[in-house]
Amino acid sequence: MPSLTPSSYRDLPPVVWTIFAGTIVNRLGYLVTPFLIFFLASRGVTGAETTYVLGALGAGNLLGPAVGGILADRIGRRPTMIIGLVGTAAAQGALFLAPGVWTMAAAALLISAAGSTVSPAASALLADAVDSERRRRAYALFGWGVNIGTAVAGVLGGYLAAHGYWLLFAVDAGSMLVYALVVAVRLKEPKRDRTPQQAGNGKEGIGYGVVLRDRLAIVLLPLLGIQLFVYSLTEVALPLAIHDSGLSPAVYGAMAAVNAILVVALQPFTTAWLSRFPQLAVQGAGSTLIAVGVALTGLADGIAGYAVSVVVWSLGEVVVAGIAAGVVANLAPAHARGRYQGAFSWIWGVARFAALTLGVTAYTTLGPTVLWWTALVAGTATAAATVALTKRVDARTAHELAA
Repeated sequence: MPSLTPSSYRDLPPVVWTIFAGTIVNRLGYLVTPFLIFFLASRGVTGAETTYVLGALGAGNLLGPAVGGILADRIGRRPTMIIGLVGTAAAQGALFLAPGVWTMAAAALLISAAGSTVSPAASALLADAVDSERRRRAYALFGWGVNIGTAVAGVLGGYLAAHGYWLLFAVDAGSMLVYALVVAVRLKEPKRDRTPQQAGNGKEGIGYGVVLRDRLAIVLLPLLGIQLFVYSLTEVALPLAIHDSGLSPAVYGAMAAVNAILVVALQPFTTAWLSRFPQLAVQGAGSTLIAVGVALTGLADGIAGYAVSVVVWSLGEVVVAGIAAGVVANLAPAHARGRYQGAFSWIWGVARFAALTLGVTAYTTLGPTVLWWTALVAGTATAAATVALTKRVDARTAHELAA
């Protein structure tokens, strides 16, 4: 029986802990983005011009994962991570020094594109390092590192911004370079046995055809994408709802703190306890909690109501931690793990981009009620559809283990 405490993580290999620690440092380097609008305003960028920079930032998150997945399988996980981290650090400096809107937009595109190449390579490296039984815990630990770093960055960013925006850029670039140094010194490229066909000389190629020909992946990834879209509404629709309720931005900050505290405090224990249950069933339950929590935002009319909704979807976030990435890793052939994780990361990027665009459009034009009902129906329906794939996913996993 699995331990109900984080001690159940002790059997994870050193490479997982190195990526966990590096991820915390790396996430400290995500200070500029939350304060980007304020920085642009300080440089005299108008509201209309700001959309170009923010659009470029979103576009990079669609480009980077696809490139990162290919590079991870083609040149290796470790080189891809180093390229992405160093490239992001350079782009941070370019954005700070950019003389005009279009150069700022180009730098923003490079920041998000280079930064998002790292995740597919890191995720593939985790899949290389652990077997299918431990992947959920490895990816949950990875996600926990993201949340710890993000929580610290949220506090640190406000302090640094008050003392000069250059400090945000300096910490961002420095944290990226520190993580790149950790990757270069502490991580080794895994040995992967690849046939000529797998290496790209046969029909598999080096692109995403291997994923597109996988019928199970083509069904599962969009389902996960819709669930991620619903979750991404917590970043977009919640602040809109709080603003429309006449509450101050400090209330949104408090809600973000509630989410961070719950996730950081509960995730290791919850993941260890839920590891005994079928993972797609757990994914379905957690996704349903997220959908219900997001929908409850529409019923909130004060701080207490918003707090309840945040607690519900935060618990869902804790429940699903690491499952989707682990399932995708288990579906992937060994030679294509980078591209499978690249496809999953790309789905993540599309979901977030859709929430920022379609979600906001639906909220402002069709009305908040339509958005809340859409989130509830879409989230619960895709959760049920995901659970329905359990037999097919288990059969594929068993086949890969036998192979």
